[in-house]
Amino acid sequence: MTQDALKQLVAGEAIRYVVEDAVVGVGSGTTVNFFIDALARMKGRIEGAVAASEASAARLKAHGIRVFDLNSVNELPVYIDGADEATEHLYLIKGGGGALTREKIVAAVAGKFICICDRSKLVPVLGRFPLPVEVIPMARSHVGRELRKLGAHPVLRENFKTDNGNLVIDCHGLSIVDPPALEAELDHIAGVVANGLFARRPADVLLLGEAAGVRTLARKAG
Repeated sequence: MTQDALKQLVAGEAIRYVVEDAVVGVGSGTTVNFFIDALARMKGRIEGAVAASEASAARLKAHGIRVFDLNSVNELPVYIDGADEATEHLYLIKGGGGALTREKIVAAVAGKFICICDRSKLVPVLGRFPLPVEVIPMARSHVGRELRKLGAHPVLRENFKTDNGNLVIDCHGLSIVDPPALEAELDHIAGVVANGLFARRPADVLLLGEAAGVRTLARKAG
């Protein structure tokens, strides 16, 4: 199966987790685009969606799905999003598309976070994919220096601004053996808005598209 076929397969499986007559949280990226297309087929059975990026909001609206501002939503039972890397502990690296901050906010609100990926994203240790860090523009140089102290090789994402008007620094060369600890450490650097580690709030369920079908990994309680 092609990578797109695997993404389509896992996106279709994620529909089973959507709560009817409620608002669903929707992330961003190529796999999520397939999910939005599948969601359109049941749009009459949901109240609408909260989108974690402007691009996803536009795609949802194009399908006739009502898009809510997160501040107007009292409850968000489920959030569906992809990842750039994932471990069997359901720790993730996200933000390859630059929507990490909004994705992290929506994930924090959701009762359940379902991550959808093709099997190529499953890794034993996070860090092969450069870790994105969203940064206030005036703090770019300071944050870069602090990231070097942590062993990263920081590279400014050229000609890119997030939906929030900020910059993204991609951290190369990391082997992230303790994702929750590094996530907290990065968040304490002045000028960092958010980083792409989803470890303190990992996924609850990871759906992996494989040639044999969809494999489901669930986070153990505690």
